Amino acid sequence: MKRLILAAGAVLALSLPALSEEIGEVSTVFKLLGANHKIVVEAFDDPKVEGVACFLSRAKTGGIRGSLGLAEDTSDASIACRQTGPISYNGTLEAGEDVFKQRTSILFKKLQVVRFYDPARNALVYLSYSDKIIEGSPKNSVSAVAVAPWGPEGLMPGKPDYDD
Repeated sequence: MKRLILAAGAVLALSLPALSEEIGEVSTVFKLLGANHKIVVEAFDDPKVEGVACFLSRAKTGGIRGSLGLAEDTSDASIACRQTGPISYNGTLEAGEDVFKQRTSILFKKLQVVRFYDPARNALVYLSYSDKIIEGSPKNSVSAVAVAPWGPEGLMPGKPDYDD
């Protein structure tokens, strides 16, 4: 029974989008009341691909509404993903699978990062975009990680199981 619970927990953890770690921030607009408008830089590891980290910069609205969590952040975001160690895959990768998701307004709007695999170029492709229930934004950013050998052994990782 214990093993079943642990296995279910592991499957659930692998299916959830990653949590981010704030790397830093810069103020862009001074606000007399409430927090300043900012650009925040966050990092997260791909939950199904060990050895890949993504860095996301995004706008964060300040002021009184932003401080209370009532403001809607703009859809401006940029992403850069890099190989940070030997690559290995934890399960089957799915086309357009959520890797990261964060709420950017009190209701309906979120910033997402999804992953694709390009077998012709042996690359992992990460796309960041913002969407709402009714209307999304065409603003997006893309980053690709070429799957390459790592370390002194230079072992090339195998191809992932990929469901497109």
